[in-house]
Amino acid sequence: MSNYNSLTDNELLILIQAGDRRAFEEIYERFNGLLYIYACKLVSEREDAKDIVQEIFVYLWSNPDIKIKSQLSAYLYTAVRYKVFDWLDKNKSKSNYLLSLKNFAELGDCITDDYIREKEFASIIEKEISLLPPKMRQIFEMSRQQHLSQKEIAEILHLSDKTVKKQMSNALKVLRLKLTSFISIAIILFVR
Repeated sequence: MSNYNSLTDNELLILIQAGDRRAFEEIYERFNGLLYIYACKLVSEREDAKDIVQEIFVYLWSNPDIKIKSQLSAYLYTAVRYKVFDWLDKNKSKSNYLLSLKNFAELGDCITDDYIREKEFASIIEKEISLLPPKMRQIFEMSRQQHLSQKEIAEILHLSDKTVKKQMSNALKVLRLKLTSFISIAIILFVR
């Protein structure tokens, strides 16, 4: 395979897990600079930030059996954050840096982190919508994506207004139930 830059992160990850060095180099090229910038915002010394990022890539390459349940980018940014906490413990300057990290988070400079979470949440919502029963999903998508009224949907699908209303209500209940647990977990993980 010669054109690695056209592959998705997850396709490259599968190749990395099979021992493909070029796939690893492509992931390194995609994320090294971004992760370094992110790490520099979390620690004061650039060399420390560089070491933290290098440790993440060494771990990724040397652990082919690693299970990543989210997007690779989200995993890498989270790994940097946790590696920073490890680094803080080892360097016994935890309180100063944690205060700095807290200030950093409060100032809202976690734009990259927020963007990744937003993309992941949108992906989860899309997945849950795709799991709705076909007719319910169709009605929900016509309402939310095509911005059609219940009356318009009923006319197009030759259904009663009541049926459309009930299907929308059921779709929202299902999504609310599934997404509430995700939101609770996300709040616990990301608002520390």
